[in-house]
Amino acid sequence: MEDLFHQLYSNGALLVLWGALFCHLILPFPREAHPAILWHKFAEQLADKVNTNANYNQSLISGTLAWLLMIVPMLVVLIALKPLVWQPQLFELAFLLLAIDWRNTDKFTAQFVAALAREDKEQARMLLKPIINRNTQPLSLLGLGKAGAETLIMSYGRNVVGVMFWYAVGGGIGAFIYRMMVELARAWSPSRQRFSPFGIPAIRAVAVMDFVPLRLFALMVAAGQRTQYVFSSLKQQAGSWPLPGPSWLIVSVGAKLELSLAGPAIYDGKKAVRAKLGGRIAPSALHIAQLQKLLAWRMLAWILIQSLLMALIYQGI
Repeated sequence: MEDLFHQLYSNGALLVLWGALFCHLILPFPREAHPAILWHKFAEQLADKVNTNANYNQSLISGTLAWLLMIVPMLVVLIALKPLVWQPQLFELAFLLLAIDWRNTDKFTAQFVAALAREDKEQARMLLKPIINRNTQPLSLLGLGKAGAETLIMSYGRNVVGVMFWYAVGGGIGAFIYRMMVELARAWSPSRQRFSPFGIPAIRAVAVMDFVPLRLFALMVAAGQRTQYVFSSLKQQAGSWPLPGPSWLIVSVGAKLELSLAGPAIYDGKKAVRAKLGGRIAPSALHIAQLQKLLAWRMLAWILIQSLLMALIYQGI
C-alpha cells in the first residue's frame, strides 16, 4: 500500500486532476465571477467591431481571423509562461480548476427542477436565460423542460467530460483552451442570424474538439439497460444533427430515458428548424432529476476510468 501511495504521489498529472476536483467541490467559482464570462463579453465586443461584412465569404474570413486572434495569442502566452513557474503542478492545477465546472450545473439543476415542479415558468426562464442563446420568453413548460435537459447534458459533457479529456491530452493548458473555445463558440453561435456565417469557424473548431470525448461519453451513457435501443436511435437520428459529438450524446441520453429532446427553437426572434432527437416523453422536473442522476454516475465512472488510464500511462502502475 505504501508503494502504491508513493507511485500515485509521484504521478503529478493524476494528483492535479484529483486536486482540481476536490478544490472545485470545496470552493467552486461562482458563474458570474468565472473568467469565462469576461472572455465571453470580450468576444461579443470584438464581434461587434469586426462582424460587419454582409458578404458570406468575407464574413467567414472575418470569423476565422477573429477566432485566431482570440485563441492563438492566449495559447502562446500560456505555453511561454509554463517553464517560468516555480511549481509546474500548481500551474496545471490552476488552469484545470479554471476550466472544469460541474458545481454551477448542479446548482442550476436543483433550482430549475424546483421551478418546474411548482410550474414557475418565470423562474425557470430566468435561470435559463444567461446560459442559453435561444429566446426563453416564448417557452412553455414543455419547451423549458427540453431546454433545461439539453443544457444539463451539454454542460456536463463539455464542462466536465470534455475538460478532463483534454487535460489528459494537453494538460492544464489543453483543458483551459478547450473551455475557452467552447465559450467562444457559444458567444458567436451561428444559430443566431447576426453570427452566421461569422461564428461557423468557432463552431467547427469545437466540433473537432468534441468529437472523441462526447462520443466516448455517449457510449458510456448507452451502457446498461436499453443499450440496443440506444444504438438503434443513434443509427437513425445522429446524422440529422449538424454537430457529431453533441448529436451522439443528446441522442444517447434521450433514448436511454425515452426523453423527447431538441426540435425547433427560437433565436433572436426567428424560428430555427432543428431535428427532434431521443424518445417521446416530454421532460418534466422528475425526468430532469433522473437525467442528472444518470449523468452524475456516468461522470463518476469516467473519472475513475480516466484516473486508472492516466496511472497506467504515466506511471505504469
